[in-house]
Amino acid sequence: MVVRLLEPTDYGLFAMTQVVISVLAFLNGYSFATSLIQAEHVDERRIGQVFGLLLAFNGTLAALQFISAPLMADYFQEPLVAHMLRIQAVIFLTVPFTALPSGLLAKRLEFKVQGKIGLLAAIIAAVVALAMAWLGFGVWALVYAPIAGYLFRAVALTIAAKSFVPPVFDLRGAGDLVRFGGVLTICQLFWVMQSQSDIFIAGRLLDTHNLGLYAESLFLTLIITGRFLPPINEVAFPAYAELHRRGEPLAPYFLKTARTVLLVTTPIYLGLALTAEPAVLTLFGPKWVEMAPFVSGLALAMPAMALQIVCSPTTNAMGQPKYYLMSNGTGAVIFPVAFLIAISSGPIGLVHAWWVAAPLLLILTLRLTLPVIGLSFARLATQLAPVLIANAAMVAVVLASEYVFKPDSPLLELVLQGFVGAATYAAVLWFFWPHIITETWSMLRTRDASVPAPADQTSRTADPSAA
Repeated sequence: MVVRLLEPTDYGLFAMTQVVISVLAFLNGYSFATSLIQAEHVDERRIGQVFGLLLAFNGTLAALQFISAPLMADYFQEPLVAHMLRIQAVIFLTVPFTALPSGLLAKRLEFKVQGKIGLLAAIIAAVVALAMAWLGFGVWALVYAPIAGYLFRAVALTIAAKSFVPPVFDLRGAGDLVRFGGVLTICQLFWVMQSQSDIFIAGRLLDTHNLGLYAESLFLTLIITGRFLPPINEVAFPAYAELHRRGEPLAPYFLKTARTVLLVTTPIYLGLALTAEPAVLTLFGPKWVEMAPFVSGLALAMPAMALQIVCSPTTNAMGQPKYYLMSNGTGAVIFPVAFLIAISSGPIGLVHAWWVAAPLLLILTLRLTLPVIGLSFARLATQLAPVLIANAAMVAVVLASEYVFKPDSPLLELVLQGFVGAATYAAVLWFFWPHIITETWSMLRTRDASVPAPADQTSRTADPSAA
């Protein structure tokens, strides 16, 4: 509803500010709160030390963003960006009051309350965005909506976790937390370089209209990985860490997690690639129809990204973040180089860069991760083969159905192709691999994150995976 009220230019301007925030956010200290999850012993002093680090880092970042806002506006050649960035600096001031309680709740494996708070925060942000867009505030609807959500999460999580601990700025005795958190901070820097380089490069070379089309296409295709994977990862990382402390192998749980991720995300992405135009016309309206080719192309690359994302929690939970560091460092080179080369072809060139960079990074990440957790490529391929075969059958049937019947209405076309694709996918899995459906349903419904089921029956001990 908001996207129908706003213009592509609004999303282009907003994308510019998100690059700046993301570049600074790698230093927000969130990884120090994550280190509490992996640590074996946590007392009030350590919690206070992490809180002190979070306050110091994020206060500095808020000031830095406020001061540097005009410079960023000059780079993008958009004066309004400076005003937006100064207001958005408040986001960093909320981080200490979300990162610390989130880490404490995750260590206790208390995810239900986080889910409820996240849902309420999303509703608040959505209401603010819709109200401001309806009242004609334009791009400011995109600025103030997330701030409202962040403020609510900061208050609610602090109360839920009872993290009323005074900050401690004396870091003696916290060397292990600082080292682990420091490595993850560097990893975050590499991730920012990988994930934001396209907008950073295109923001200076494309007009705000084309940038908005690309940015909103990327947002649409990343909804699945951005909404479906984080809850899995938040549960899996502490569960992996606990199982690793018990001396249990991680490979069977990684297999099951990887298969579940592809089982859910791949048909959605391939379906989106097949129905991009009717989907855009139905969801966004005619003024956004130019983004259909971007959506279709980006959707093809996203299954590789989804699988790559779930690799890092395994090695992080084992206390070996160096593999996460190497993977993200590789991505920080592959993606910017690909975007720099492809931007000469215009905004669609960025899509083509994804086709090369995403699969390449997945292959390199698997080569780093699988030997560490004791898993072979052959065993992984065997577990994933049924999902890939079912998706291939779905694509073939949907393409064939277009020759039989193609409605004039975009909504009817979307519904028809969606039904045909979903029915084909479910039927193939149900008739040939029914155990995959039952196992996945059982995994998604489980209430005990600390006792996951293994991917196969060869071992009763294993580990889940998080990113």
